[in-house]
Amino acid sequence: MEPTMLLPSRPDRRWTLAKQLGISTAVVRFWGESSWWTFDSLQRTVARFDDHGLSLDVVEDRPPMTKTVLGLDGRDAEIERVQRLLQNMGRLGIETYCWVWTENPVGVVRTSDSIPTRGGSRTVGYDHQLGELGPDHPRAGITEAELWENLEYFLDAVVPVAESAGVNLALHPDDPPLSPVRGVPRLATSVENYERILSLSDSDRHGITFCQGNFAAMGATVPDVIRSFGDRIHFVHFRDVDGTADSFVETWHDAGPTDMKAAIEAYRSIGFDGPIRPDHVPKMLDEEDRDATMTGYTDMGRLFAIGYIKGLLE
Repeated sequence: MEPTMLLPSRPDRRWTLAKQLGISTAVVRFWGESSWWTFDSLQRTVARFDDHGLSLDVVEDRPPMTKTVLGLDGRDAEIERVQRLLQNMGRLGIETYCWVWTENPVGVVRTSDSIPTRGGSRTVGYDHQLGELGPDHPRAGITEAELWENLEYFLDAVVPVAESAGVNLALHPDDPPLSPVRGVPRLATSVENYERILSLSDSDRHGITFCQGNFAAMGATVPDVIRSFGDRIHFVHFRDVDGTADSFVETWHDAGPTDMKAAIEAYRSIGFDGPIRPDHVPKMLDEEDRDATMTGYTDMGRLFAIGYIKGLLE
């Protein structure tokens, strides 16, 4: 088990901060880049990280998949693009692909981005009653049954490719873990639904991005669910929320209701040795969000979180 950081595909101050924190592995997101899933683009990205002493272990970005989720014409071309991505990752030794399902097409939803928390730092939250005051999403009307059918179609196509490429598929929960959101059903919203999703393929490559905040919002006892899913956990988002899926606030990593030390002990008990990264941190004094970066992805809170994870691991 090794702490890691979410980094852009090209060096900036976050790369320097990661090195200063003793980070040796990276999770990449291709902010602002197109066609990043081609072999040449990924190869240059891997080399770029390697040149700076960082191993690229996780791709946490996704080619467009809305047609795939909704079962629309054109989904086979989208699936073929994901297949090529997995093949390219395998050739380059990138171990894990963090993906989402019914987060498409609605996305991650928050209703507040400046909630006061410890010492005047600011965090984000969600209130379902407030969020549902908006109009239905244009794709409202698809049924849950159709989404399950489309998911099985997708997995039948990509799991064999992931197996042959030696790449882990790590499904991230819907955020918030609710269904429906703005009229669109969502599937990755409960422990029971995850069990059903995992049952669609018995391949060990078909697994989970265990986002602790989402599982906490589901009402799950995080250490117990870690032990339940065991070796199907391929990647960890280390964070916490206070509240339920209907109404929650993101917390500092040391100030939420989850026993974070017990979570680390649970990962150890299942033999998890993969990457674990902090996620969704409060905004601190004098911090300004980077262009096109949502609140929760600023730097100072992330530094605190890395230190906190390192302390728990030691």
